[in-house]
Amino acid sequence: MSPEQATSTEQAPRPEDERLGIGPTLGYGVQHILAMFGGVIAVPIIIGGAAGLTPAQSAVLVASGLFVSGLATLLQTLGLPFFGSQLPLVQGTSFASVSTMIAIVGDDGTDGLRTVYGAVIVAAAVGLLITPFFARVVRLFPPVVTGSIITVIGLSLMPVATGWITGRETVTVGGATVPNPEFAALPSIALAGFTFLVVVVAGKIAVLSRLSVLLGLLVGTVVALVAGLSDFSGVGGASVAALPAPFAFGTPLFTVGATVSMVIVVLVIMVETTADILAVGEVVETRVDARRVGDGLRADMAASVVAPVFNSFPATAFAQNVGLVALTGIRSRFAVAAGGLLLLVLGLSPMASAVFSAIPQPVLGGAGIVLFGTVAASGIRTLAAVEYRGTNNMVIVAASVAFGLVPVVSPDFWANFPDWFATIFHSGISSAAIVAVLLNLFFNVFAPGRPSAPSVVAAGPPVLVQTGEIRILASGEVLGPESYEPVTAKPGTQVRDD
Repeated sequence: MSPEQATSTEQAPRPEDERLGIGPTLGYGVQHILAMFGGVIAVPIIIGGAAGLTPAQSAVLVASGLFVSGLATLLQTLGLPFFGSQLPLVQGTSFASVSTMIAIVGDDGTDGLRTVYGAVIVAAAVGLLITPFFARVVRLFPPVVTGSIITVIGLSLMPVATGWITGRETVTVGGATVPNPEFAALPSIALAGFTFLVVVVAGKIAVLSRLSVLLGLLVGTVVALVAGLSDFSGVGGASVAALPAPFAFGTPLFTVGATVSMVIVVLVIMVETTADILAVGEVVETRVDARRVGDGLRADMAASVVAPVFNSFPATAFAQNVGLVALTGIRSRFAVAAGGLLLLVLGLSPMASAVFSAIPQPVLGGAGIVLFGTVAASGIRTLAAVEYRGTNNMVIVAASVAFGLVPVVSPDFWANFPDWFATIFHSGISSAAIVAVLLNLFFNVFAPGRPSAPSVVAAGPPVLVQTGEIRILASGEVLGPESYEPVTAKPGTQVRDD
């Protein structure tokens, strides 16, 4: 390449720097926010419920989450020196941290919430420090590890969704704990089922599919309002605009177990962000080098360090917005920055946050089944790309997912262990991550390959009925050895096409 060609290449405008004009920029910015809004308000509502916060306190968490997500999005898209990838990435509160934060909160209420904030600050600071070396750390998280962890994240959130639908089994009346007469009430289940149907049907309609969760929340809330199953009485008393109060729930508390758990979460978040940066770079057709990835990770971690100051949680890139960029073809980072500005403005309105916090819990549960199931399905999709033949990856998936679900199916399993240990392993994501990383190191790094006589877990073929098998059986023919490709042709047993 000649010097003139090199200069021309260096000065060529980047696709993500396209300016669309004020109208289109705002319009596409709103579209990005609508695509991720259900997810960004779900996390503070989940943690607020786990901490036993009042509706007004939960509204503070929602407002703070919107405010920090807006700041983080602006930092990621517009950038500062050494911070921000300057790519069209929307930042929001990460689902990856939810189960760990619930485990840390435990039964400690606002004190548990303060412990979460302390753990987030330290863990994000660790993430910020290791960013220059993260290329070495990310090797510990190949698809077999990340897929297992993401699957556990989605599955471990399912009890939250069903709990929103059924309500608590007991309530406190006059200082005494009594059975809740409204537990699993049919109207609540019907409302959740209706919301679920709205989300599913909207997902089938092309122009509505990206907004399906938000539409489900909106339509379900309207139906609940008409049926007298919602309470918006607290909205009128909220102020229209106010700055988030720093440390509204008290100064952070620091414990070893909570911090270790959150460091594991931060490593997973950094892997996800790296994947999102690379994916959006490919979609936008722009150059992404190690420096740009590092700047994006530093923006993620810096936002996460600041988040607890404003009563929020770790922020990371939302993958669904990468899909929206691919779908619309709009590559401008300034459109996403406009969406970040909208998030920030919404975070400055306690009244708007009070409205979001007043969404009836059965409505949240109906949408949450799809939302959390989508997280699990995303993990399963990652696991589908894993090579299982000739490896022990099946064992890694089986063991890590099983360990990750132990706290879900048996919450008191680790109760007799030391507090720091129980805090780490009471989180499904921490359990799954530790087991998956260690087994991956053992099977694929220190002792790669598979013995000639593998365990029954690793040796089993895929359990599925192939279209070719159905065709042969339907025609009245018989399946035999000659019906299949040689085992070495493809992973698993493949029916012949002829």
